Amino acid sequence: MGTFISHSPVETESLGERFGRHAQVGAVFALNGELGAGKTQFVKGLARGLGITALVHSPTFTLVNEYDGGRLKLSHLDLYRLETRKQVLAAGLGDYLAPDGVSVIEWAERLGTGEKHRGTQWISVGIEILNEAERKIIYDDFGA
Repeated sequence: MGTFISHSPVETESLGERFGRHAQVGAVFALNGELGAGKTQFVKGLARGLGITALVHSPTFTLVNEYDGGRLKLSHLDLYRLETRKQVLAAGLGDYLAPDGVSVIEWAERLGTGEKHRGTQWISVGIEILNEAERKIIYDDFGA
């Protein structure tokens, strides 16, 4: 496990960018943290690290945003409006759990356990609000 204290959204994005530069096909980033913690900031950086230049925004109302044009395809899921693993799978999101590129799942705790698929690398990233500017980011070390 790694720990990083971010002092700004720019630093959170920079950490995500580093992860994006090292991400491989099949990586699933499971993001957890309360509203406003910086999950989408992390994803913006991750997309930049993959070489994606498109504007990244949270897919809260669409559930999934897909981004091409980088080293790998990025699928960005937001499960905030879903409450259970059953609802996630009923919404047709199962394919994103074993991506042909990289998936990032905000509110990943809504999946429960047992959703890791063979051939995928799950990286857990938890973001905790310390104060208005600082975030504590705890993540699985995957060599980034």
